[in-house]
Amino acid sequence: MGTDSVISALRHIVVMAHPDPKSYTAQVARTYCDTVAACGQTAILRDLHAMQFDPVLHADERASRTQVRLYPDVAEELAVIANCDVLVLVYPIWFGSAPAMLKGYVDRVLGAGVSPAAVQAREGSGLLNGARLISFTSSAAREPWLAEQGQEMALRDVFDHYIERGFGMRSTKHFHFGGVVEGFSERFVRQNLYDVNHAARVICADLAAERHKAEIPVGHASQAA
Repeated sequence: MGTDSVISALRHIVVMAHPDPKSYTAQVARTYCDTVAACGQTAILRDLHAMQFDPVLHADERASRTQVRLYPDVAEELAVIANCDVLVLVYPIWFGSAPAMLKGYVDRVLGAGVSPAAVQAREGSGLLNGARLISFTSSAAREPWLAEQGQEMALRDVFDHYIERGFGMRSTKHFHFGGVVEGFSERFVRQNLYDVNHAARVICADLAAERHKAEIPVGHASQAA
């Protein structure tokens, strides 16, 4: 398999939770997707509000029931995220946590049919095993204030690391932008989006290198060394 086909097979699923399509959060999501495409990889944006995704977990969806119902919208999402290489979560921090829309996506989609035992065994549903988890968050408060509240570490432990471990993912990275308020300067936005672009390029390069290395036959790898 050639290098181009190896790279094109790499898939990033970008899940965005913000009601305003012109928001800073939306700009971050679009920048990430555009950068991934420029690197020759595939980015699929799931704008939860534009999709009118239902975040409410229904009683018959709970894994503790004898029979678990799989609703069409959840089945569609499972098909989209299955065997992706990167799951990217883009959202603002509201009242100390992720928006209800995103939490509902985790409950209904990532957690579809997943038992507590599977989470504790770090297997989840198997759909995300080995994938990377990347988060881009923003807040009106700046990092020093968040640090005083223990906010960033709490979110990483309760949300990021729980998803990574509970669903068998292999790593997690979190990029946060503080001070996102009305009236912020264009320079501020450009700098942050540059950072998003850079982060996406590094992630794409790492994935491409890993995939290419995995595709090289053992004998060829020894000769190259």
